[in-house]
Amino acid sequence: MKKVFLGFSALCMIAFMSCKEDASKKIEEANVAQAAERDAVASKFPVIEFDKKEHDFGEIEAKTPVETVFKYTNTGEAPLVITDIKSSCGCTVPKDWSREPLAAGESGEFTVKFNGSGTNKVSKTITVTANTEKGTETVKITAFVKPDPNAAKPAAAQS
Repeated sequence: MKKVFLGFSALCMIAFMSCKEDASKKIEEANVAQAAERDAVASKFPVIEFDKKEHDFGEIEAKTPVETVFKYTNTGEAPLVITDIKSSCGCTVPKDWSREPLAAGESGEFTVKFNGSGTNKVSKTITVTANTEKGTETVKITAFVKPDPNAAKPAAAQS
């Protein structure tokens, strides 16, 4: 039985060794050049630069809606694609941005509307999701929200 097992093992080793091919002979130069070109392009990212990273509305009365426009330019080497723009809360609404790719050197803009909620110093962050190297960029809005002069005063303050 040992001889049969050893004979079978030797036969299997010879069969496996004879099927071994040189893998380097299967590589085609055209594929190598194509991969190098693809990798060179993949390392180029769009770069988004804003005209301002923060906008201060100053003093506003409570519940007074205000808005501003953030302008941006693609200063990178690849087309810029903005996939989403979100704010840190529902009282701030980003809108009107292009979902189309923005070529290198081109500019775009989006509007941010704030409904004036909150009290005193208010700061909101807007996150721009794009195909930049970091993946997300942020801008901010700030305001000092004064109490509404027409709002009902608490009962303790009315006496």
